[in-house]
Amino acid sequence: MLIVGPTGTGKSHLAQALGHCALRQGFEVLFTTHNKLLGQLHAARATNAYERKLQQLVRIDLIIVDDYGLRPMRSPQDEDFHDLIAERYEHVSTLITSNLDFSEWSAAFPNKLLGAATLDRLRDGAYRIVLDGESHRKPRPLPTEQKALVKGAKTK
Repeated sequence: MLIVGPTGTGKSHLAQALGHCALRQGFEVLFTTHNKLLGQLHAARATNAYERKLQQLVRIDLIIVDDYGLRPMRSPQDEDFHDLIAERYEHVSTLITSNLDFSEWSAAFPNKLLGAATLDRLRDGAYRIVLDGESHRKPRPLPTEQKALVKGAKTK
């Protein structure tokens, strides 16, 4: 499943709710950000435990990757992400959220050919949800005294 939409429209909230449903049905679920996932794979590579970490992630019933493409990948991050998606493809479920429109997903990959192969696997048979609207995150109003100070007025 692929969920896209502007910041604050509920992508992560929806993904977490689906993850909770899967957990209640007895499935193993991992919720992580794209950046943290890449960091874990990088750390495993640095300690010569990459293959073991990759296989651990491949066996999880549902991985939810939040904020895909928030930061562009560098090499070998794009290779690690491709390896994970390719190994999970057609075996277990992956849910990805992103602020990027689907047409922009390839921009996160430095290697365009690798990006095309990875995204082809992700899109194959995937449910795609596009959320729209304004952010549900609203800033708290300033107290009246602070408002007056911000405007340069004097308070008693």
